[in-house]
Amino acid sequence: MKPIGRAACLAALITATALCAGDALARVFPFGPRTRSVNDLGNQYVPYHAYLWDLLHGRADGDLFVNWRSGFGSSLLPDLGTYLTSPFAPLVALFPRDEIDLAVYVITVAKLAAAGAVMAWLLLRLRPGSWWVAGALGGSYALCGWAVADAAYNPMWLDGLIAFPLLCLVGEWALAGRRPVLGALVVAVVWIANFYTAYMATLGAGLLLLARLLIDSHPVRERLVALRRAALTSALGMGLAAPVVLVIYFGTLHAYPGRDTVFSAVPWTDVLARLLPGTWGFGSPALYVNTAALLLALTLPFNSAVPRRARLVLTLLVVAVTVSFQWGPTHLFWNAFSTPNGSAYRQAFVLCGLLVIAAWWSFSHGIAGRLPVPAASGVLVLVVAGASFSALMYRWTIPLALVGAATAVVTLMVMAARRSRPRVVACCAVLLIAVQMGQSAGTTAVADRLRLAHADDYAPWGERQSAQRDAIVRADDWPRDRTEPGREQTVANDPLLVGGQGAQYYSSMTSDVLSRTLTALGGGWTSRGRSVQSLDNPVTDVLFSVGARVSSPPDPHQRWNPQGGGAPVVARREVPSLVTVRPAGPVPEFGASAFRNQEKLLGARVYTVPRIQPVTTRRGVAARITASCPTGSEPQLWAPNYSGTARLVDAAPATVGRFQADPRDDLHPDAHPDRHHEPHLGPRPVTKIAAMQPLGTVTSSGRVTIELSPDKGGTVPDGALGCLDTGRLREATHRLQATGATDVRVSGHSVTAELPAHAKGFAVLAVPRIAGWRCAAGDSAPRPADSYLGLVAVPLADSSAPTTVRCDFRPPGLRIGALVGGASLVVLIVLLVHSGRLARSSRRKTRQEASC
Repeated sequence: MKPIGRAACLAALITATALCAGDALARVFPFGPRTRSVNDLGNQYVPYHAYLWDLLHGRADGDLFVNWRSGFGSSLLPDLGTYLTSPFAPLVALFPRDEIDLAVYVITVAKLAAAGAVMAWLLLRLRPGSWWVAGALGGSYALCGWAVADAAYNPMWLDGLIAFPLLCLVGEWALAGRRPVLGALVVAVVWIANFYTAYMATLGAGLLLLARLLIDSHPVRERLVALRRAALTSALGMGLAAPVVLVIYFGTLHAYPGRDTVFSAVPWTDVLARLLPGTWGFGSPALYVNTAALLLALTLPFNSAVPRRARLVLTLLVVAVTVSFQWGPTHLFWNAFSTPNGSAYRQAFVLCGLLVIAAWWSFSHGIAGRLPVPAASGVLVLVVAGASFSALMYRWTIPLALVGAATAVVTLMVMAARRSRPRVVACCAVLLIAVQMGQSAGTTAVADRLRLAHADDYAPWGERQSAQRDAIVRADDWPRDRTEPGREQTVANDPLLVGGQGAQYYSSMTSDVLSRTLTALGGGWTSRGRSVQSLDNPVTDVLFSVGARVSSPPDPHQRWNPQGGGAPVVARREVPSLVTVRPAGPVPEFGASAFRNQEKLLGARVYTVPRIQPVTTRRGVAARITASCPTGSEPQLWAPNYSGTARLVDAAPATVGRFQADPRDDLHPDAHPDRHHEPHLGPRPVTKIAAMQPLGTVTSSGRVTIELSPDKGGTVPDGALGCLDTGRLREATHRLQATGATDVRVSGHSVTAELPAHAKGFAVLAVPRIAGWRCAAGDSAPRPADSYLGLVAVPLADSSAPTTVRCDFRPPGLRIGALVGGASLVVLIVLLVHSGRLARSSRRKTRQEASC
């Protein structure tokens, strides 16, 4: 095997071994009883990989355009481009579906190992040197603090970790005037894999290319030509990725607006602390690259063996990038001009890569003289001294750093000695790599344990999910009606994980119209409106054709319910088809009451809304609501800003409604006050609001007493109680069934419905009117769908014959993306043909000269 292959294999081996050792040390899945599914890993990424498994095995309800499982019908391609277009993602198909957590873990390890291998490859392309040092530094990069602390549970970000050294290789090819077509294809692949981190990786690779041009001694004209080649290669690659990237871009335009965050730089002491092993802190830049690599990088400014210009340029590059992380304008530039929610230092992997490259640049020239190692050690002491003032330092940090530094110093001094024997050097290499792996395993274990202590977590696939999926499979009757996975969710994307066709949906692409429409109907959400929850309500079940609802016991993994247990129960309901007809005339508008909003969309009065005394609750202080309702009606409590439980007193059996709002969060005014399809909730909780809850049945006395047990407090205003007349709801359901579609066919991203003769008004599809739907009735030409209170609607002309309505969905941005991608492909083919002609001409000329 060639040295470059040995280096890549060593880097991959170091990475995989240290990562698994760290996870085993922390006793997290799959090496122990602790789950690794924290935050979005459990809520988003594992469920999306499960849905990809279904797609690849032909078991999904939709196609690449429409996901019929989530949000009552959502656009899938933006989600695929955001979470699942990595070349590693299809590996899930090789695992059993009930081992989806293991599949995601294996993909995570594979991505990290690939990042280490590609970095080792890059280092030996940048400069010749010892293959085992390149392999060790490749492992240092793949096991950097950003990778093990921030990206290990955001697996799509790891494609950016691979992208940075790959794009740096593309820059090297541009400098040498080689492989323009392959370079464009590499750019396309990394931008398709994850455009978010690819953007950051492209900036980092561009900065390294500029540094290489400044170091280069070639004429200015040749350097400008190389820069032009790199720019053309990058533009062609991004153009090829346009069908995915532009769909994602337009998806963000139609997504529910996230929270505006103002960047605030962390103290420099925290920045210094995150350079050291065994530290952790959400929201600070994770810059650890193990102490040996850091010490080598610190030798660069003092290493006289490195040409002065290279020392100056690379040192200034590392310093400038570090400072740019802490300054507002450059921070915005790194993050595509939008401060992200959560960690504001998602570009930290670029700086980790530059530190590793600086270390390699110094070592590959040879550590000349006695100054570099002592000087670097002195700087490292200053780093530790500054970091000691940070709250992110732990008792094990300095011992780990000292052991690593001492090993690195001894190893470098031995290797710098001219008469060092090969066996001694080999022993030093083994020792250095062992200490490096120990540091990285310890840092991984610390990140695992502290992440679990500070974040929400979710159980891996087990008996609960298997029981849910089995119950859904038995009840499923799609597309005749929907099967709701249920209000007691296991994760925020239950429909993707266990099946069914529900309201639940959590994504960066959650549509604005879905979130606002369900909120108007009494729905709840978390994650500032982008994690829409299931709504357990008879009226909305009729509106969205939910014919079967799975009710599961509370998840025993969650801390608020340590007992749990029990099997899921399926309740069936008579509902109309997916396509119903509403009368002609002006379309009503949503108002302030969720009960009246449901009635407007239903087309019938089914609620009695009694007057109640408004209640402001405090944590731990019980309160009561009293009212009068018709006998036999079903009280529904709609208190979006209340957190706690509510129980109907004297009801048998007792029904307890659990409300999860966050009234203590900072409040802000509605960002879109002109929207007509959302009720006025007053100041909106930033994080989450509670869904409407059923509370049982009113007894013969007609007296309703609701006992509130708040856990955070909140408010229950007048108009929060609605008493549902089930008889009237039944009549409204029969009317919608009689006037609605006689036959509905769903195929991939299209819906076709046959309506009875003389149907007029609006055909309403029980799907949120997200951008991309085009519909036609009868022989009319397709046009963008209308909206009927947030749902897809098609105006109908009065006809004595049955009318066929057809709706098709195409993700916004796909057409223009295809045009840009096609144009880039044509240019690339022309470039390939031209390069082939030049190569043949060169070979012909060489043969002619040889014959002469």
